[in-house]
Amino acid sequence: MNELIGIVLLSLFVSITSTFIASVISVVFAFILANTEIKIKFVIIKFVNIFVNTPPVLMGLLVYLLVSRRGPLGSLSLLFTPAAMILAQTLLVIPIVTSLTYAYLREVGTEIKLNCYCLGADDFEVFKILIKESKMQILSIVTVGFGRAISEVGAVMLVGGNIKGYTRVMTTYIALETGKGNFGNALIIGGVLLLLSFLINLGLNAGAKKIGD
Repeated sequence: MNELIGIVLLSLFVSITSTFIASVISVVFAFILANTEIKIKFVIIKFVNIFVNTPPVLMGLLVYLLVSRRGPLGSLSLLFTPAAMILAQTLLVIPIVTSLTYAYLREVGTEIKLNCYCLGADDFEVFKILIKESKMQILSIVTVGFGRAISEVGAVMLVGGNIKGYTRVMTTYIALETGKGNFGNALIIGGVLLLLSFLINLGLNAGAKKIGD
């Protein structure tokens, strides 16, 4: 039982942390993209959209090469640690939140920006107003990002190693137990994962509606 509790808590810690980091980076980046007219903007957006559809295991491989002993971050000894798992999930969530936030700001935020600039607001003030007016939509987008993070298995297994008591999370536990033929254990954790995902998404959506009201 203690092992299962640890698995659930680690899953929530890794997914919530990665979603938070990714959301902060993505919202700021999406705002910059939406309010900047540069020649390579189209290329940047294309790259973001490409990474939205990147297979998770490929992202896991890239992070593995980055944090492995011979990689650029090898000296930090991040491989097979929760930190590596957070990094992999963060990189998977960033393109999703960036793409959806950018699309919203381009479609709905244009009118808000024009009104702000007409009233003499600078770029930072426009950013604050856009965030304030878009909190409900952004929170809904973050919910999508969280769902992507907590359901990930390939990338976190590759960089985390699925080490018992250290980097084993709900999705990797399900994969392991299914491979061993222990379908009962896999179904139990699968049910917990489904319930937690439902409750957290329900809470975020409720918060988004409350903010919208």
